[in-house]
Amino acid sequence: MTDSANKMWGGRFAAGPDAIMEAINASIGFDQRLARQDIEGSRAHAAMLAAQGIITDSDAQAIREGLLTVLSEIDGGTFAFSTALEDIHMNVEARLKELIGEPAGRLHTARSRNDQVATDFRLWVRDQCDAAQTAIAALQRALIGQADQGADWVMPGFTHLQTAQPVTWGHHMMAYVEMLGRDASRFADARARMNECPLGAAALAGTSFPIDRAATAKALGFDRPAANSLDAVSDRDFALEYLAAASICAMHLSRLAEELVIWSSAQFRFVRMSDRFSTGSSIMPQKKNPDAAELVRAKIGRILGATVGLFTVMKGLPLTYSKDMQEDKEQVFDAADALMLALAASEGMMKDLSANPDVLRAAASSGFSTATDLADWLVREAGLPFRDAHHVTGRLVAMAEAEGKDLPDLTLAQMRTAHDAITEGVFDVLGVDNSVRSRTSYGGTAPDNVRSQIARWKQRLT
Repeated sequence: MTDSANKMWGGRFAAGPDAIMEAINASIGFDQRLARQDIEGSRAHAAMLAAQGIITDSDAQAIREGLLTVLSEIDGGTFAFSTALEDIHMNVEARLKELIGEPAGRLHTARSRNDQVATDFRLWVRDQCDAAQTAIAALQRALIGQADQGADWVMPGFTHLQTAQPVTWGHHMMAYVEMLGRDASRFADARARMNECPLGAAALAGTSFPIDRAATAKALGFDRPAANSLDAVSDRDFALEYLAAASICAMHLSRLAEELVIWSSAQFRFVRMSDRFSTGSSIMPQKKNPDAAELVRAKIGRILGATVGLFTVMKGLPLTYSKDMQEDKEQVFDAADALMLALAASEGMMKDLSANPDVLRAAASSGFSTATDLADWLVREAGLPFRDAHHVTGRLVAMAEAEGKDLPDLTLAQMRTAHDAITEGVFDVLGVDNSVRSRTSYGGTAPDNVRSQIARWKQRLT
């Protein structure tokens, strides 16, 4: 153990920990990702200390310039990270001391590593909320492009993965736009709630120095300082909220990916995946595997696992800080990487995706998909109660199935054997195009509705 590491803890310890303790205690292997946020927070803190007369302007200037040098070294890949110095905070501070000498020791006045890491991590997660919203909007635009192209393409709508009723391709694409809109709002809500600054809470009780917490909060883009010092250093709700929003978003991406896997299969042929997001087989030359979609589908496991992991870390901790909380970052970093990659891959797949309108239409016309239209017609035109209309329609479906036909292929005479109130007008509702055009209720699949929703979302994303 180095002398510098012993000095980090002051005179309390005569000897440093052995190699095992050093390994379990160090976090620099992953928290170096907080370098930019750590330096940003330190610069704001130094400026506040000088403004309050706690340190001199010359010391503050040396600290600011030294921190910029450290950041340039980190960005340039020349900074030597040390596990003996445990974390990003002590690595930065040690290098700052090498650069500027004694003034570096004054930077830590009126703060602790507890409020420092809480601030750094909050800044990093806040950035991830912004990045997620940007990536979600890009995916939404790709989906809207698909919807715009096929606003009136007819396809089967499914329940239980069985053909249910005809819908439009555009309507199906816009369903995911709506889901992702909720995802973006969850990240925005989480960001607004987390935008309070822990800096100045110090170790847990605040500080006796005359600091200006409102100034550091403003300098770092926070709405306000955190109101309770105990809560400020021990809160990781912001990371949990981010992970919860990421898990729901990843679940939506997984559902979309699952559909792409199914739709691109030889049995469905609804879509063609681009070569850029597909792979081949080492022994089967005919294969074109939707690997990107499958990997997106799997990302929810890592992200949800991180969510459960952090909940488990936090659930039994008394106030305030415990070393357990060092386990908060690595899984959040991994989840954020997984989410951003899944969003980017989903955007790429949807931008490159080619639908097969003829196959979609043929599939929409199968499986008696207009049976509900027939039942609705019997209610509307023949005055039957819906349950009676449902029964009559079921008899006609059985008749058509026995003859290997679809409902529109039955003759009027055959239909009248099920109910004598059926007239020639029933054929006006049985085609899949007639079916989707009739679904004009708000939120329905009618092409005009779809185009209206596309226009609304284009405006919203502008």
